[in-house]
Amino acid sequence: MALILNIDTATESASICLSKDGKVLSLHENKNQKDHASWLHVAIDDMMKLNGCSVKDLDAIAVIDGPGSYTGLRVGMSAAKGFCFALNIPLITESTLKTMAYAATVQIKDTGPSLLCPMIDARRMEVFTALYTCGLKELMPPIAMILNDQSFSGHLKSAEIYFFGSGSAKWKNIAMLPNIRFAEVPYNAAHLSVLAYEKFIIGQFADTISSQPAYIKDFHFYIKK
Repeated sequence: MALILNIDTATESASICLSKDGKVLSLHENKNQKDHASWLHVAIDDMMKLNGCSVKDLDAIAVIDGPGSYTGLRVGMSAAKGFCFALNIPLITESTLKTMAYAATVQIKDTGPSLLCPMIDARRMEVFTALYTCGLKELMPPIAMILNDQSFSGHLKSAEIYFFGSGSAKWKNIAMLPNIRFAEVPYNAAHLSVLAYEKFIIGQFADTISSQPAYIKDFHFYIKK
């Protein structure tokens, strides 16, 4: 039996999910990106009380490690590692893009040889993206890509690709190639719970000390003079 707290603060909408053996017990969401840090621990406490348990009952913590909002990723990772250290339980990490792709397999239900391409807006014409089969085999690892009208042309010659996520709107404006499909694919920490349980079963845990957010791009900050 595995009671896992799943945390996702990577994008505009944050969510947490309490799951038991991969089955959702409770899901809480926050739509205001600026409030993720202040919302997270209060929401976890409320969710535990609602389900009649405490963090001491948890068997693992799962967290989305990126890509996504730099600040959001740090909020989620810091909280997850803090719980793991305090409770001496394992840490599970998962990609934002793979979690989005899993959500697509649940919602699109395409039985053909189509591919899945989640996209996260990275400003201007850039997106964080990756490419997966419907069985979640990774064909293109997570990258930061500047889109143009020939993006994905090689893969589009042989298969339909479903594009979705916050970055897909800018691609839709310039996409002119055949085999392109667009879809609305909401995702949250409930989708993470399934992937996290699969990793828990096989003992695929992250190193609590060295784990860091997968920013994909270098993080820069400016100091006012």
